[in-house]
Amino acid sequence: MGKDDVRPEQTAGDLASVLGLAKPGTAWPRLNRGWIAGGVAAIVVAAVIAARVFGGPASSSFRQGAVVKGAVVATVTATGTLQPVNTVDIGPEISGQIDSVRVDFNDRVTAGQVLAVMDTDMLNARVLQSRASLAAARARVEDAKATAFETHTKLERIRELYKRENASKQALDSAEAAEARAIAAVGSAQAQVAVAGATLSSDETSLAKAEIKSPINGIVLSRSVEPGQVVAATFQTPVLFKLAEDLTKMQLEVDVDEADIGHVQERQHSTFAVDAFQDRQFPALITQVRFAPKTKDSVVTYQAVLEVDNAELLLRPGMTATATITTATRADATLVPNAALRFLPPAPAPPRVRFTFGPPSFGNPPLTPPVARAGSTQRIWILKGRIPQPVEIKVGISDGLFTEVVAGELKPGDRVLTGVDAPKP
Repeated sequence: MGKDDVRPEQTAGDLASVLGLAKPGTAWPRLNRGWIAGGVAAIVVAAVIAARVFGGPASSSFRQGAVVKGAVVATVTATGTLQPVNTVDIGPEISGQIDSVRVDFNDRVTAGQVLAVMDTDMLNARVLQSRASLAAARARVEDAKATAFETHTKLERIRELYKRENASKQALDSAEAAEARAIAAVGSAQAQVAVAGATLSSDETSLAKAEIKSPINGIVLSRSVEPGQVVAATFQTPVLFKLAEDLTKMQLEVDVDEADIGHVQERQHSTFAVDAFQDRQFPALITQVRFAPKTKDSVVTYQAVLEVDNAELLLRPGMTATATITTATRADATLVPNAALRFLPPAPAPPRVRFTFGPPSFGNPPLTPPVARAGSTQRIWILKGRIPQPVEIKVGISDGLFTEVVAGELKPGDRVLTGVDAPKP
């Protein structure tokens, strides 16, 4: 037998000796190698389970923030668009064809300046016709007056004859009736003069309206007409020009959420930014907070109007702006980090009653408290020794990072709990 030839009985005996499962010289039954490997794996799994079940959680540490003294500014954010303070839509007052357009986009105009002229051929003809009708009506008045004078003279003559009994009563009555008809004819002719005069005035007014003029001093924002275009003055008159009175003074119309509108008031200051000048903040002042609600997709907002100085003419109508409205300011307040108001200490881990192969548990995560409102009482936590202890405080305004403390046993320099660091294994 060679040196590499090993009997199974010898191998089993050596293994038993190593494991202490058989005494030397004792015969060992034949072992299956698969059973041996399975036994080793079972020992490893049992060790892992024991570590999970009986092992305790790793220790964790708390994050802390400082109570400080400083200024805090409460703000409300709202978005909206820039608009001119006063805009005027200009359309035709009569129907007809546009003969010429005398202004273009961005042109500055003055009150009374002609913006466009309509074709006046038909209008001039109507004016001439009305003038002729007026002249004819006046002539008929003179004719009626002459007839009235004639009938009056005839009546006087018949009256004298009637007194001498040289004229009949019937002749006298006929003369009196003729005079009355002549006087009425004079009145009718005079009324026709008034009608003709009114028609002439209307036609002359229409002729004057053929010149479309600017009612204000301003700038042309838009022009929606070209020469040769036919326009109709109906119940919905087309807008030919849009004018802005003064672009050096503009207004920002923003929509404020109903949850914030109670903090927004007239004369509050604000700053806003536009996409065209992202590195610049423009000042504004609230001039009006409107009561009428605006509802869109079940969201209720209220419109606030802000006065904007645009002396540099950098801002343009229609620009989208995001405004930050200052609603309250405290110059020297005791401030606590907002993270401390949201913090709750973790609950202790419950006893393990079942096996788990996931990461070890460190208690249920705390629910995040709601946002603290000014004037409400809140609970924060401080460390005494290594145990978190609650402290009651009354809060004021907040800037989103820090909240004012108006009452409570906190002073600048105190440390408050703001979070829990990730546990260390």
